[in-house]
Amino acid sequence: MTVVATAGHVDHGKSSLVLALTGTDPDRFEEEKRRGLTIDLGFAHTTLPSGADLSFIDVPGHVKFLRNMLAGVGGVNACVFVVAATEGWKPQSEEHLRILGLLGIEFGIVALTKVDLVDDDLLELAQMDVADHVAGTFLDGAPVIPVAATAGIGVDEMRVALDELIARAGQAADRGRPRLWIDRVFAAKGSGTVATGTLVGGALSADQTVHIAPGNHDARIRSIQTAGTTVDAIGPGNRVAVNLSGVDHHDLERGHAIVESDRWHLTDRLDASLDVLGALDHEVSRRGAYVAYLGAGEHSVKMRVLGTDALSPGSTGAVRLFLPRPLPLLPGDRFILRESGRDETVGGGEILDISPVMRASRAAPDRTIERVVREREWVTVDELERLTGEVVEATLGKWVTTPEALAATVASVLERVAEAGDTGVDLAAFEERERAAIESTDDVVVDAGLVLPADAVDPFVDHPFLAELLAGGFTPPPADGVDRNDIRELARRGHIVQADGVVFHSATIDDAARVAASLLAATPEGFTVAQFRDATGASRKFVLPLVSELDKRGVTRRRDDVRIAGPRLPA
Repeated sequence: MTVVATAGHVDHGKSSLVLALTGTDPDRFEEEKRRGLTIDLGFAHTTLPSGADLSFIDVPGHVKFLRNMLAGVGGVNACVFVVAATEGWKPQSEEHLRILGLLGIEFGIVALTKVDLVDDDLLELAQMDVADHVAGTFLDGAPVIPVAATAGIGVDEMRVALDELIARAGQAADRGRPRLWIDRVFAAKGSGTVATGTLVGGALSADQTVHIAPGNHDARIRSIQTAGTTVDAIGPGNRVAVNLSGVDHHDLERGHAIVESDRWHLTDRLDASLDVLGALDHEVSRRGAYVAYLGAGEHSVKMRVLGTDALSPGSTGAVRLFLPRPLPLLPGDRFILRESGRDETVGGGEILDISPVMRASRAAPDRTIERVVREREWVTVDELERLTGEVVEATLGKWVTTPEALAATVASVLERVAEAGDTGVDLAAFEERERAAIESTDDVVVDAGLVLPADAVDPFVDHPFLAELLAGGFTPPPADGVDRNDIRELARRGHIVQADGVVFHSATIDDAARVAASLLAATPEGFTVAQFRDATGASRKFVLPLVSELDKRGVTRRRDDVRIAGPRLPA
């Protein structure tokens, strides 16, 4: 299903057109019907001659209800722009067109309504008027369909034009990252909380656990409806109503978003481009009371212009916006900026960075992944996806980095290892990204948990106590007189094994494993401690620690009074 917004000046016939095309009156409130004026979003759907399903968002035209209009067009990339032939182009027609352009809408058709109330000359003038005003915009060259909805004139032609429109617009992209900006929320009798919106970015399914932000609520999707039909799952580009359990409808509001848990970076600060409308009669600076329209929400924001003090009318620049609450945003999201003091639309643009790390005085935002990595130097693949929405192959391990940052980290590691010399540096002393850098260089080796120069000579390999232990075999001498720090270091390096207070050479443990394997080859049903003692020639003082160590290593397993083969018994 494709979602299309209607837009245009108040009382130009948007709702009547939707009613004629779908059989559904998008004016939901009694006040709307009484006044003939849409004050909130209306929704309707129909099936076109091609068989394609189409949903309409009928947005308000009156300036007082502009916030509702902006909530409706988020997530939509096609529109039906309505102009009444009886009145022609109006100032609010211009504002709506500029807003649609700033939001990145690329496809549309023009419905020239109420043509039954004008003669041919006025109709031709109205068509020329529309063509002049849309020149240079995304509607330049778009089909202009004369319509009189109440008289049934042009309705069939509109259906054909809508089929062609959604074919040009194409299918909504599925990036595996669903986001549903809530534009309505209510409590349905017998069902609980219901939220509606236009789904973008990915699919949702029944029984799925989702996160709602801001507000930090988790909920489960009990059921999903689209176009009045209950479905098990729904893809992007559809009008969706989700029945949620685990959250009260009072905790949700328009402008909240339903997303997958842990997949999104929630931000209250972002860098963006700002296209300033040329019709303004003043510059745009940080001074002013600004409101940003993001997704389906209206948010009071503070703004700082980047790289200069102010932006002139008709210019494009970069700004940093500070939001009152963290939102799940991505680079590429569009927004509209209004100044509430002057009650005017200032401009709009595209989000470039949802987690700026550079100071405002040095920031030069763009949408490239290279800039994000360069500014952070090291970033995990998962975090980079949350920051950009893109899946990037790791440079090293789970990290994405630059050649310069990798080289600097390797150099730092080599310096620390060189200072430690042959004693090495404990691997645990390095940060995670430094450990990843260690794997990328052949100049160091990791041995028994120590990072050593590749050409290092182990200063403990010739320790005199090792020769004594090796000579003692299964009956080693005590460690009396050996420095405790040396014992600790010999054990850490894997040269010795301490078992129940007895110190063995590591090679002796390997010999004991081979003795166990020989005994089990002769008696697969198992051997006793006494048999092991006889085979090694050691006393019970040494045999019990040896057998215990073999059990611990999985060489043997104890079954009642015998030892049987373990998973690591040598051949």
